[in-house]
Amino acid sequence: LPIIKAINSATDKFLDVHLMISNPQLYIKDYAAAGAQNLTVHYEVCDHLHRVIQAIKAEGMQAGVALNPHTPVQVLKDILHDLDLVCIMSVNPGFGGQSFIEHTYSKVSELHELKAKTNSTAKVQIDGGVSIANARQLVYVGAQVLVAGSAVFKAERPIQMIEKLMHV
Repeated sequence: LPIIKAINSATDKFLDVHLMISNPQLYIKDYAAAGAQNLTVHYEVCDHLHRVIQAIKAEGMQAGVALNPHTPVQVLKDILHDLDLVCIMSVNPGFGGQSFIEHTYSKVSELHELKAKTNSTAKVQIDGGVSIANARQLVYVGAQVLVAGSAVFKAERPIQMIEKLMHV
């Protein structure tokens, strides 16, 4: 939380926080107070996902749900209309530098079909293994937000890499 507060005090950029923790509902108020504007929780750890999403929104934040690679998008059918963001994990959560899971492309396409059926306006975010090699195809199949850690931080020129990714 101190890092979120520090970042928030140093920028006017949208602060999107992705929690990869158990019991995220215990920390919603803290992240709101720290300045998070979007809070994303993992479907796999929320016993009462609707309650968690409502609690996030009650604190004035946008709400997102992340899905691990093995979790089908259909699990969001009954809550997709309440979400502002769906984060498709394209690697297994936990550490950086993993290889992109190719099944992600079809999963994004499936999510767009589900969004159309439910009249959802949730943004589609991809997290993990995003690079220049796959960014264009991800945008083509419907990704709207790309999270690129290793591609940026391991680049010889990180700022130029960000610019390239922004213009795929």
